[in-house]
Parts: sequence; C-alpha cells; structure tokens
Amino acid sequence: MRNGIEIRWHGRGGQGTKTAALLLADVAFATGKQVQGFPEYGPERMGAPITAFNRISDDVIRVHSNIYDPDFVVVVDETLLHTVDVTAGLQSRGAIIVNTARTPEEIRSELGECDGEVYTVDARRISEEALGRYFPNSPMLAAVVAVSEVMPKETFLDEMRNSYQHKFENKPEVIEGNMKALMMTFDALGV
Repeated sequence: MRNGIEIRWHGRGGQGTKTAALLLADVAFATGKQVQGFPEYGPERMGAPITAFNRISDDVIRVHSNIYDPDFVVVVDETLLHTVDVTAGLQSRGAIIVNTARTPEEIRSELGECDGEVYTVDARRISEEALGRYFPNSPMLAAVVAVSEVMPKETFLDEMRNSYQHKFENKPEVIEGNMKALMMTFDALGV
C-alpha cells in the first residue's frame, strides 16, 4: 500500500482492542484520510485472543484483507507474547508497542527475531491513574499514534475529545479521564 500504514492489534476480548482500532479509523477519517478499521473474530468471549486491523492512507485503499505484513503491531495484553506470534510479518522499518510495565529491552528478549523498534507503555498504570480503572485501550491508542506519527498529536487529541464528547455526553468525568490517559501516554513516550 503506497502512502499509508498498516497496523495489527492483538488483545483479549473485553480490553477494548476492537474499539481502539475502530476509534483510530474514525479519527483518521475525520482528518481526511482513507481508512479501514476492522476486527477478526474468533471465539467471541471475554478473555479470548482477538485481532483487529487498521489501514490508513492518503490514497484510496483497494485491498480488503487481513494485514499480514504490518508496519506497526500493538499488543494490548502482554500475556499474548507467549501464545500468539505477534511479530509475524512485522516490517523491519516498523515497530511493536506492548502494554507492560517492563522495559523495551526486557520485552525484546521475548520477541525472537523482531527487527522493528520495540516500545512499551504501562497502560495499566496510566488508565488506573487517569480513569480509576483498568481500560488499556485509550493509552494504547495514543501510543500507536505517537509511534506511527500517523497524524499530529494535537489533531489526534482534538478529534478524540470530539469523539469522547459525542460518546460520553453526559459523563464529563469519563471524557476528562480518557483525555488525561491519552496525554499521559504521549508524555510517557516522550512525544
């Protein structure tokens, strides 16, 4: 795919992985990009491994399949590192982002022959501090935007605020908590 990126998400049912992929598609579309955001369904139950995908491009996207050679991989649940080949097909110029309190160096040793960059984000700490509960999808969504540079940080934050205001119109504390989680993630990644 020219002029675009492909992202593969790995998580477990109930963690908001599918929601994060769909939110990223919505936000990118609002900025004028061509997008795809879709899950791959297996067992539809809480805790089951799930995969979701994003394609984001300046050009029309003509391919309609799962993503086998992603530019970026997002791992929302680090226990999947031992059960799913999360690095399969990862482009050497790409990156993997893992939700963990461990360092990138500690995670790299578990990834086999991964040529891409490795980033870690403690989405548990961030979401519990910002939201009072463990919702890893907002921090991981901010992480993939920060690492991929698919859009400017301020554009992303503005569009996410609009999305949260629409979705949580009567829950301002949820809006502010999610916005705090997004900003904390950018700060944690140093962008």
